[in-house]
Amino acid sequence: MNSLEQAEGSQHDLKAFERRLTEYVSCLQPATGRWRTWNWLIDPDTQKVSFFSSLWNHPFFTISCITLIALFFAGIHKRVVAPSIIAARCRTVLAEYNMSCDDTGKLILKPRPHIQ
Repeated sequence: MNSLEQAEGSQHDLKAFERRLTEYVSCLQPATGRWRTWNWLIDPDTQKVSFFSSLWNHPFFTISCITLIALFFAGIHKRVVAPSIIAARCRTVLAEYNMSCDDTGKLILKPRPHIQ
């Protein structure tokens, strides 16, 4: 196998690694589509009754909002950083191979150091 074929094989490996890393990091992002606010918003009674009556009619949503606000004041927003932790750990490992990655998992190839 000549050096050109090895370089092309390495390029494919890097692309596959990058695709998998970006896929993994994106899966760690919060899934807002799963939140149950949708049930509160699409309820036809929400527009007809007062705000507090609407909250009373949707206890799960109300409890979720109160819990979310309490967690926010407790500093939970500082701890929800799983994607950045993964990216930072990958940067540490990739530094040995003269590479890095951004916060989305996209690979950054650094120029080779000149050896004299």
